[in-house]
Amino acid sequence: MRESTNGGRKAMGMKSKNTVIGAGAAIAVAGALVWNAALATAQAPVPPPAVNAPAAVPPTSTATLNKTFNAFHANQGVAVDAKYFYALDNRIITKYDRNSGMPVLQFVSPEGGPIIHMDSGTVVGHRLYVATSDYDNAPEESSIEIFDTRTMKHVGTHSFGRFIGSLTWLDRHDGRWWAGFANYDEVPDGQTQPYGGTDNTEIVTMNDDFQVQQAWGVPREILDRFRPMSNSGGSWGPDNRLWIIGHDLDEAYVMEMPDAGSDLKWIATVHLPGVEGQAIAWDRTSSRKPTLWAIKRSTSQVFAFTVDYASIKEPAPTAYRINGPGHFVQ
Repeated sequence: MRESTNGGRKAMGMKSKNTVIGAGAAIAVAGALVWNAALATAQAPVPPPAVNAPAAVPPTSTATLNKTFNAFHANQGVAVDAKYFYALDNRIITKYDRNSGMPVLQFVSPEGGPIIHMDSGTVVGHRLYVATSDYDNAPEESSIEIFDTRTMKHVGTHSFGRFIGSLTWLDRHDGRWWAGFANYDEVPDGQTQPYGGTDNTEIVTMNDDFQVQQAWGVPREILDRFRPMSNSGGSWGPDNRLWIIGHDLDEAYVMEMPDAGSDLKWIATVHLPGVEGQAIAWDRTSSRKPTLWAIKRSTSQVFAFTVDYASIKEPAPTAYRINGPGHFVQ
C-alpha cells in the first residue's frame, strides 16, 4: 500500500509538472505569436509621400494706404529714408520732402548718356544705390549707380557688364547686398528672341564688392504671375523677410530663405491697392511704425502703406524623415 501510494503520488507529481510546463510553453508560443505580429506590423513598408501633391496656397492680406504723394517722376520705383523719398524714372531721380511732399533736388542724366534705365533704389547712410540696366537693349547689361543723397550728385558706379539678367532692385540686409536680376518672356522691339526668359530670373546675395555669393530662383507659381515680365522690386521688411513684386500686379510676395533647395519659400501675399507693380521700398528708419512704399506709374503717385506683417504666420517646417531598417521606402 505504501509503495502503491508513493507511486501514485509520484505519478500525480509528474502530471502536475507536465501540466505546468505545457502551460508555460503555450504562453511562450502565444507571446511569440503576438511579438511576431507586432514586429511584422512595425516592419511593414511605409508608403512614400504623395508625388506632385499640390502646394498649399499661401494666405493673402491687404495693406492699408496711409499717404499719397504726387511725384512727377514716379515711373520706375521709389526709395526712402527718414526725411525724404526719391522717385525714380529711367534717367531722372527727384528727391521729395516726405512731410510736405515738395520736391527738393533732382538728378537728370542726359539723353544718350551712359544711364539708360534706372529701376529702383535703396538708401544706406548718405548714399542712394540705384539698380540700373540697359533694358530693353540686348544683350543685357547692368550696373549700380551711386548718389549722394544730400546733393544728389553721382558719386560712384559698379558695372556687372553682360551678366545673368537685368538688375532691377538692390537692398542691404544682414551685412550683405541682395539683388534681383530679371529676365523676360517678352520679345523686345526689333528682336526675335525673348529677353532672357522669365524662368531665368534670379535673386542673389553679394559681398561688399558686389560679387555674387549665392543665388535663388523664384517659385514657378509666382513666375507665372510675373509673365511675360519679371521681378521688378524687392525689399527686406521689418519682419526679416524678403518682399518682392512684379512688373504689373498690385501684390507683394513675402518670401523666406529655404531650408534646402534653390527656390525661395513663398509664405504670404499682400495686396497693395492702387499699385501697378514696379519697385517697392520698406522704410526701416522707424521701428515703431515701419511703412512700405510703392508707386502708381499711370498717375505718377507715391504711396505709403501700413502692413500687418506681424500676423503673417510661420509656415510648417519641412517634414523630413529618417528611416531605419525595416522602414525603408522602396
